[in-house]
Amino acid sequence: MGGRKVCVVGSGNWGSAIAKIVGSNAAKLEQFETTVNMWVFEEEVGGKKLTEIINTQHENVKYLPGHKLPPNVVAVPDLLKASTGADILIFVVPHQFIRKLCEQLKDHVKKETIGVSLIKGVDEGPEGLKLISHVIHEWLGIEMSVLMGANIANEVAEEKFCETTIGCKNLEHGRILKELMQTRNFRITVVPEADTVEICGALKNVVAVGAGFCDGLSFGDNTKAAVIRLGLMEMITFAKLFCKGPVTSSTFLESCGIADLITTCYGGRNRRVAEAFARTGKSIEQLEKEMLNGQKLQGPQTAAELNHILKQKNLAEKFPLFTAVYQICYEDKPVAEFIKCLQNHPAHM
Repeated sequence: MGGRKVCVVGSGNWGSAIAKIVGSNAAKLEQFETTVNMWVFEEEVGGKKLTEIINTQHENVKYLPGHKLPPNVVAVPDLLKASTGADILIFVVPHQFIRKLCEQLKDHVKKETIGVSLIKGVDEGPEGLKLISHVIHEWLGIEMSVLMGANIANEVAEEKFCETTIGCKNLEHGRILKELMQTRNFRITVVPEADTVEICGALKNVVAVGAGFCDGLSFGDNTKAAVIRLGLMEMITFAKLFCKGPVTSSTFLESCGIADLITTCYGGRNRRVAEAFARTGKSIEQLEKEMLNGQKLQGPQTAAELNHILKQKNLAEKFPLFTAVYQICYEDKPVAEFIKCLQNHPAHM
């Protein structure tokens, strides 16, 4: 019983997939306590409480149906109870909820707890961009790492081979997190550029919305490849402008960079909803309700936060792809005009 206590904060599609990995590793490895708590936002499914279903059927029937969770993963509806005494906190909730959760956790977390964020998004602070891991660190005072990669949750849950990246300034924490999360089919590389890793995870969702527009407008694979390349260029430029530490090109060659960008532009919910948006003319909110079973879309909201930050710095025209995604989602710019941001991109001038 002397192992590190693990809590997964969040239980959506990705949170449940990670809980499956972490639960089965914790059951086998003596350096971790066997029981893994998973905080679940309580809701009713078919007249029963979701936590009750998870704890009796060992399956998140709403967000990860068809996949059994290890019996040592315990669903807890109370955030403070779930996280009590945790040595490792894994944050995996939609980024718009993180401040509210941190407010509840403040003063209830041990200072030496290891935090890792799997949350893809950015926050706006008074100086502009704020990374989610920095928000958590400021609220809770714990050291934060991030995990980002080409990881579509259902494929991870099916144990199909994939890679991921842990960005971690503290190498000892990186080693512990790798032991907790790595499996034969979920391979982890630890790199020190945590901020770059996290920015990749947030920005690729904006590019994926652009890729979805391309699919909805039947532009074909060549155009989509251009969207991926130009999107990657904007991601690198943005990271170099906004990251305080070093930003090296090699980090963009890790799973968190080019691999995650490709998989999100071909699979993933941001691409899927953006395609439907271009084909149907329905609003993003309406499509979220119809297509996502209560899950939240990160791409459009991240595009709005980016646009706000870029406008403050008079840099919006340097990022035509990011800007076009924002204008189409929020300012009624016709989706057919998306092609113009590609034709007139500074990369071609």
